[in-house]
Amino acid sequence: MFKKDSTPSLADTKQFQAPWLLHTAASRSGILSLSKLWPWGVIDTRTQNTQEHELLAQGGITVVGSPTTPNTETSAHSPVLAEIMDVDIDSHGNYIHTLVIRNGGKSIEAEAQPRHNLVMTHGYFTGVGFFYRNYYDLSQVEGWDIYSIDWLGMGRSSRPTYKGCRAEGEDKRVSHAEEFFVESLEEWRKRMGIEKMTLCGHSFGGYMNSVYALKYPQHVEKLVLVSPIGLPEAPPDLEERMRNGYSPSNSDKPKDGEPLAAPNKPSMQRVMLFRTAMSLWDRNYTPQWLVRSAGPFSRRLIDWYIGRFSLLTEEQRRGMAAYSHQIAMLPESSASALGDILRPGAFARRPLVGRLSTITVPTTFMYGSHDWVEHTGGLEVIRRIGGRVATHLYRVPNAGHNMHIDNPTVFNRFLVSEMKGVQV
Repeated sequence: MFKKDSTPSLADTKQFQAPWLLHTAASRSGILSLSKLWPWGVIDTRTQNTQEHELLAQGGITVVGSPTTPNTETSAHSPVLAEIMDVDIDSHGNYIHTLVIRNGGKSIEAEAQPRHNLVMTHGYFTGVGFFYRNYYDLSQVEGWDIYSIDWLGMGRSSRPTYKGCRAEGEDKRVSHAEEFFVESLEEWRKRMGIEKMTLCGHSFGGYMNSVYALKYPQHVEKLVLVSPIGLPEAPPDLEERMRNGYSPSNSDKPKDGEPLAAPNKPSMQRVMLFRTAMSLWDRNYTPQWLVRSAGPFSRRLIDWYIGRFSLLTEEQRRGMAAYSHQIAMLPESSASALGDILRPGAFARRPLVGRLSTITVPTTFMYGSHDWVEHTGGLEVIRRIGGRVATHLYRVPNAGHNMHIDNPTVFNRFLVSEMKGVQV
């Protein structure tokens, strides 16, 4: 059932070479990636282990069997022990990459007495490593085991072929994508022997955790949605706005009958950019495809992306970039499902705002103080729930969409409070 994540011998090391980069949406459309002309590198499990373990070590987490020495932000305390395993979920070789912290990180042995379970799920284009600044504090809550997973087809989980249902209509397209992730999470839960769990999901993870909790409420003690995507209804003129070069918001497009000031009129370049982006999005192209297609320049793209985390030290950004680059270069899989659940502009094809109004488990929302995801979506869900279940909304100061990275001290404090609330 479990394949432990130990450092492999060179003979056992899996290698992913550049030619497989063509097995993406790019090859289907005839677009050529640089890797076809320039085989430039090899990705192996040894390197993946190293980058993941070193990033976790920055947060005070020691992976059992890893030679990495923690360089912890909590250096006054002992490192927390974590186990990393690949949990088989079917008979076809698919598995969920999983981090487990038990007993406050003092040992990896499971205790006999009942414990609460926190299961953390990452956002798009990330993995279990992106919570490296949170695991230490969360693991110190007495009576809790901490689990963190990579979604099937993302991070370091297995990469099955993802076949969307784009040609079969929007309802089928969304249902197929949601089922892919929700059922793999449910199978993972069964294999791990977890009866009840508090689900904490960031962004994309928040969306899928919501769908899971709606389908399997009997296995969810509490739902913690960290800047979840897909809540609000899309503006009725969304597609028209974007085709004409306006952002999805209502701030830059004049109201009907109002004159358009010349300086505010989108340029032809912007219009063409928006239309191209809409086309690629709807055809399930992904940021990972762009990174893989960049060949030897792929790491530069990742460095630029991670450089946005200005509150991190240079060492922390290097660690995140190395980790992110490794998982971005793995074969295309379920990352392409993003276009199946979201319309251009990041509005859900099947918005959660109405669906979550029927939720039957306590639900908490968290947003960054300058989050691109509007906290008003969470407020509207709370209004519609109308007090049927316990709800709460936090705003993390000095933080954006990735508040668990930008301001881990406050984020951790809020989440610990929610965990302790389950115990009452």
